[in-house]
Formats: sequence, structure tokens, C-alpha cells
Amino acid sequence: SLSVVSRTGYRLFSLASVDRVDEIFCSHDEDTKIAERLFSSSLVAVVTASEPNKLKVCHFKKGAEICNYGYPSEILSVKLNRSRLVVCLVDSIYIHNIRDMRLLHSIKNMAPNPSGLCTLSLLSHLAYPVSTECGELQIFDAANQLRRLKLKAHDSPLSALNFSYNGVLLATASEKGTVIRVFCVKNGQKVHEFRRGVKRHVSIGSLNFSTCASFVVASSNTETVHIFRIDPKAIEQAERRQSIAIDAAASNNTSSSSDDDESNGSDQANAAAAAGGWGMGFLAKAVTSYLPTNVVTDVFTQDRAYATIQLAEAGLRYECVMAKLEKETRLLLACEDGFLYIYSFEDSKGGECKLIRAHDLRTPLHGITEVDIVGNENDENTNSLNVNMTKSMLPAPGTYAGVLKGRPADRMSADSDWCHDLREAVEYPVKVTVPIYDEMQFPPVTPITVE
Repeated sequence: SLSVVSRTGYRLFSLASVDRVDEIFCSHDEDTKIAERLFSSSLVAVVTASEPNKLKVCHFKKGAEICNYGYPSEILSVKLNRSRLVVCLVDSIYIHNIRDMRLLHSIKNMAPNPSGLCTLSLLSHLAYPVSTECGELQIFDAANQLRRLKLKAHDSPLSALNFSYNGVLLATASEKGTVIRVFCVKNGQKVHEFRRGVKRHVSIGSLNFSTCASFVVASSNTETVHIFRIDPKAIEQAERRQSIAIDAAASNNTSSSSDDDESNGSDQANAAAAAGGWGMGFLAKAVTSYLPTNVVTDVFTQDRAYATIQLAEAGLRYECVMAKLEKETRLLLACEDGFLYIYSFEDSKGGECKLIRAHDLRTPLHGITEVDIVGNENDENTNSLNVNMTKSMLPAPGTYAGVLKGRPADRMSADSDWCHDLREAVEYPVKVTVPIYDEMQFPPVTPITVE
């Protein structure tokens, strides 16, 4: 599914096939900055331009706002999974239990994160940058509120990061954008290092794994989208390595994970591999005399793009995902120009992917029912956050406190309408005829602003 935000509201789409895109919801409320849908459920987290520090939790099928939370500063990003809702501000992160929106934990006094960069896995691992000087990140266990691992992924500050859908891998890119690295979440060991290109200061707009975690797709402000292939053996080897210490992570990666050292062996090998000819053979022999054979193999084969997409226009932002449509793997590119582009992909061959369909999402599609979000009337303060619920959804006396004390889910059915609507929105729809969504399908691509 796909969410699109604009100055007039937000819209939700489902993709049943290459040739068909269904608009399932359209809101004409106000300028919308964020609209994150929880998988294929009815719950959507919305942030508007007029109230950038307020998060609205909505049941879009009912056209109802369940509750809203106010935060100390502007909301920069929102991440969801079945158990957690994460709100990222410029210097802090708030973690909620998505079943009752109880605030579980807050991470404050962070290094400035003006883009709201963070990512949340299905296993509730949360990754976010912890430095403005280098590409150091923290992996935090949002399920148990514990810090797990800190590692230095790049020498330059981070610009993109994302977990694989199974939560085993983490892909990262820096502000320079020339190198994509993949790490093992278990111990922080590097699995792959991919050379995206040689241009400096390329802005990575999207970095995502395929649902099978076999590929990583990266888009930038250039005219090329790169798809890299993950070697399962490399994952196994990384998982078997000893876990790196938190304090040693930065120093151990300084020399091996440098974006700036143009003369290191990996960069020279990649340049020669790209050029081909006698230079590649000569350099391979030279490197072999100093490095093990398996390292040379990695340098010359694994670090190159497995497949590419040549875009018609550079400079635009694209959000890219790899998904199954009609049992075939496709590359979906949602562009800020308001179009959804669908490309073919040969997982056994790679090479250049071909455009097979483009959908114009700028105007409402036929047959859509427009539903407006209900306004707010009452305020209540909880956990130092401004919590608002619509009047008809205010909890009965004592019931919400029971939820906060950890009452089991089967007893929550007797609680307030507020909690009932929230639980109902979180649940997946019952599959009937042709399933549009899969149980393992993940949140829509990051909302993009349509001018």
C-alpha cells in the first residue's frame, strides 16, 4: 500500500496488480506532513502543517480521530509496527504502546537530528543516529526499553538507514552517499559494503530491503537507482563473529569503514572492476598477494550493483520498494512529481530494469469515498504529553487507569470506546475473496509531498 500527503490532505492507495491502483481513502482536511499507516490495518498516524507538534491517531475507515498527542517540538517522523509507535523529534524520541498509546519510554538529549532519521523493525528494534560529526548509530530495543548496540557505520553523518523486514540486517548510508553498508543487527558486524558510485555528496533519498531480504534498493538525487544483492553466506559469517564492544566499535571501523580514503584497497579495486580490462586483472593479482582470496572475491564481485534503473529525470526524490505483485517481483518508485512507477526485475539475471507501468496519483481516482477527520473537543494530560480524545471517545472513569496498570487484553473489551476503537484500528482486516494485503506486508512507503 502507499500513502501520499499533500497540501490538501492525505490519500491511501492499495496495489492489487501492475495495472491497478485503488484509492481506498482520501482526506481533504488540511496541509499534511505525515500519514503513516499501520500495515494493512485501519490505523493511520497523521501530522499536519498547521499543528506540527501534534500526532493524530485516526481510524480512517470510520472517519474518526481516536486520540491525539502533543509534543514539545515539531514531529519529524513516525514509525509503526504491531506493538510500538515511535515519534521522533529533533532531539528526542518517544515510544508508545500502540494498543493503548501509553508512553513507555522517552529518549532525550539526543544529538540534533533535523531530518528525524530513525527506523523501526518488526521485532521493535529501533535505530537512530547519535552523532552529528560521524555516522554513529544506536540500536535500541523498544520492546524492552534497553540499549543494545552502538556502532560507527560511516565517517560522515548518516543520511539513510533501514532494517530488513525480518529484522536481521540494517542498511546505512552517509551524507556522502557513495557507500551503502549492511550490518548484522545481532552483533554489529559488517555483512556487505556496496559502492553506489564515485560522485561526492550524493543525497540518498530512499534505502530499503526487499521483503525477502535478498536485495537492497537505493535511490538518490542522480538519474540511477541501484539494487544490490545480499549474499546469504555473508550473513551467516557475520552472525558467527564475536559481538563487537560498544566502546571498540568506533575505533575498529575507522580504517575499514572510511568514506574519505580514496586510496584504500577496496576503492581501488572497485574502480578497476568498473573500468575492466588489464587494470582489473593486474590489480587483482596485486591485491591477492596481500589479502586472502575471499576478500578479493568480495572486492570484485559483491560490491557492485546487481541491477539498476535509469530514470528520465534526476534531482527528484523517489521512495523505492521491492514487492510482489501478481507473484512477480517488481520495483515500485513513488516520486514527488505525483507518479507511481513500476519496473520489472529479473532476480536471476539482474541488469537494467525496464519501466512497465506509470500511474498518475495527482488527481482523485474514480469511485472514491471521501471522509473527513473529526475534530477535537476535550483535553487531558498524560505522561507529560498533551493527550486529546474526541468527546465521544473519552474513557469511562477508572478504565483507562486500568489499562495503564497492565490489564490483560481480554479484559480491555469492557473498557472505554477510546481503547476499543484503537484496538479495532490496529487489527488487520479479515481476508475474504482476493487478498489485497498479505499478513507480512509492511507499512506504506514514506509519504512524499506533492506540490
